[in-house]
Amino acid sequence: MKASSISKVTLRQEKLKSGKLSLNLDFYPPIWNPNIKKMSRREFLGLYLIAEPQDKFEMDYNEAILIKARGIRAQREMAIINEEFGFIDKTKKHADFLSYFENKAKSKYQKWEIVYKHFCEFTNGRCLIKDVTIGLCNDFRSHILSLRVKKKKYAKIATNSAAGYWSTFRALLKMAYKEGLLNENINDHLESIDWEEPKINFLEIEEIKKLAATPCKVDVLKRASLFACLTGLRISDILQLKWDNIEMSPDGGHCMRICTQKTKTQATLPLSEEALSYCGEPSRGLVFKGLSRAHTREPFKSWLKAAGITKKITFHGLRHTYATLLITNGTDIYTVSKMLTHKNVATTQIYAEVVNQKKRDAANSITLK
Repeated sequence: MKASSISKVTLRQEKLKSGKLSLNLDFYPPIWNPNIKKMSRREFLGLYLIAEPQDKFEMDYNEAILIKARGIRAQREMAIINEEFGFIDKTKKHADFLSYFENKAKSKYQKWEIVYKHFCEFTNGRCLIKDVTIGLCNDFRSHILSLRVKKKKYAKIATNSAAGYWSTFRALLKMAYKEGLLNENINDHLESIDWEEPKINFLEIEEIKKLAATPCKVDVLKRASLFACLTGLRISDILQLKWDNIEMSPDGGHCMRICTQKTKTQATLPLSEEALSYCGEPSRGLVFKGLSRAHTREPFKSWLKAAGITKKITFHGLRHTYATLLITNGTDIYTVSKMLTHKNVATTQIYAEVVNQKKRDAANSITLK
């Protein structure tokens, strides 16, 4: 590491209500604290000064406490410096990596929690910082590729699912290295899992109309599904959408101000009057009250079947439907990318390719022979 990345350790005083001065250490950048099992900037020393010493005895007492505190500060700084130059700090070496992973997963989205559970299973519920080696990570890569899906009669995990899990784990390793938890950027020695070109399943406009005309046993599911077709929101964002997120826009229409759960992207998206109509009567709290992920599985499939739609499509396919309809109607790829809150327009490009294929199929269907 560069010398500029070494944490600076500062001894600070904090006045308490009792009148005493509490001594603590301030670390910048933050370091791993094995006691609270997370990155932290502060360490309370449990040492106190007399705020206003009255005699030589109290002054000598303060001086003795300060000498002790300065000694601890010097020890902490030396431990950090030693680690920067390759001498592993024993305290951090024995820190709980699983606890670190769990805390990160809680602040992220569902995929992180899934990968965390797989890693827990792989390590039998125990993994320290010192255990995180290139060999362990490569073994976990093999473990991911060998996973079986219970819901699909224990069929082998899809390549793109495995690639996504592995990418998430490597993102964790990058964070751990950047935050000083790992001494080496292990990612430099790991191979990726190549993504396969995904097959985009979506509904045609006539199929959407059939779906809209078909009764659904779960009314909130029907409204949320048609809303997804008109907005492209992910199920995670629909589930957390609140009436506070919907407001009037300067042009006189409505818009949604959201922070996407998956990518933590702040976005302001236009909301058509038709899409708004599926939200129901304005109220407080969640827009689609009572909706759950469970509704997007079997109840969603049953509704599709009742509408006579036989193609394989998930609730997420409604997001694909929205994107495909936009491009088919002539919306440029950059606008579509913004509407989908993609961070990179390359992610949106696949929809343009789908539409091009539709055009080719249409052209090939016309023949004079």
